[in-house]
Amino acid sequence: METSLLFCCRPKELTTQYYFMLWTRAIFLLAAVIAAVAALDSFPLQGMHYQTFDPFLFCAFHHDHYPPSDGAYGVPRHHLRGREVGSDFSQRDGWSMYHGTSVPGFPAHPHRGFETVTVVVQGKVDHADSNGNTVRYGDGDVQWMTAGRGLQHSEMFPLMNKQSTNELVLFQIWLNLPKKSKMVAPQYVVFPSAEIPKTTSPCSQVTVIAGAWHDTTPSWLPPVDSWGYEQGNEVGVWLLETTEACEISLPATMYTDTQRTMYLYDNNGMVWFDDVQVLGTRGVRLPAGKAMAFKTAGATKALILQGRPIGEPVAQRGPMVMNTHQELQQAFTDYQRTQFGGWPWPRHDVVLPGTPTREVGDEL
Repeated sequence: METSLLFCCRPKELTTQYYFMLWTRAIFLLAAVIAAVAALDSFPLQGMHYQTFDPFLFCAFHHDHYPPSDGAYGVPRHHLRGREVGSDFSQRDGWSMYHGTSVPGFPAHPHRGFETVTVVVQGKVDHADSNGNTVRYGDGDVQWMTAGRGLQHSEMFPLMNKQSTNELVLFQIWLNLPKKSKMVAPQYVVFPSAEIPKTTSPCSQVTVIAGAWHDTTPSWLPPVDSWGYEQGNEVGVWLLETTEACEISLPATMYTDTQRTMYLYDNNGMVWFDDVQVLGTRGVRLPAGKAMAFKTAGATKALILQGRPIGEPVAQRGPMVMNTHQELQQAFTDYQRTQFGGWPWPRHDVVLPGTPTREVGDEL
């Protein structure tokens, strides 16, 4: 029999017009899906630096699996062979030294004109700065630092475990300052993990670092000169995690110009934004002013950044962010002349031996 099984039992009333209607409907559905995906503007997350949008300048994701410590918070020397120590971003064997030479991390370096928000999901960070402050924080703590007119700081990653591996999971987010705030006095605060609100369900948890998530709001505000201090700027920083297939409601933004991006940094399966599918580790720009149903097929981890754009010119070179080229040149001239207060520590890679000199949660 030449007639295929597919067509052997078709009703006689099925006509050419009927098949044309089916094909037309399929084309319209496909076009709708393509349009929806395009509207979400998803992009791959490649390497450690994630694409960001005004008011954010930069987002670095560190995920390192360090070996057991040498007993002095550092990497045993034999593990450093073959690495470009002092500038190692290789991720060889699952970790990098960055600019550290024995302890991984970033020795003293300057900033002006923006803020750093450091979210330590796992591991420890030792902070020291040119104002004489030090603190060790981590394992869920968040540091919010306004560089303002300028300071130096170091960020080292001490390896606390001598008998087992040391995992570091960390986001450093750069939030721009508006022109009126670029030359304010530096400010610094650490929010302890135990005081950061979390919303939970049987299959999910949202860590509410900044900005309201539905009815949950942190008990603090960002530093007073931050773009995130004014509620109307809608700055939000949230960590979202699901442990299994789950559905979560993403709240609508208050304003139509608010920028919201979800970074699916640990996701091996399919997720849905309403009915739009996204697969794997990707960044997804979400529409403003609209609540969405976010569904996962399994365990997923994501960072969400949100904020209304500052909308001012950005002149940036490395760790200096101003509005004009002339201001940028002045920033480097000022740093060469003043060192932004100098460096009061005997080493540029400050690692704290024990109890920090400031308690986590103190505002400096």
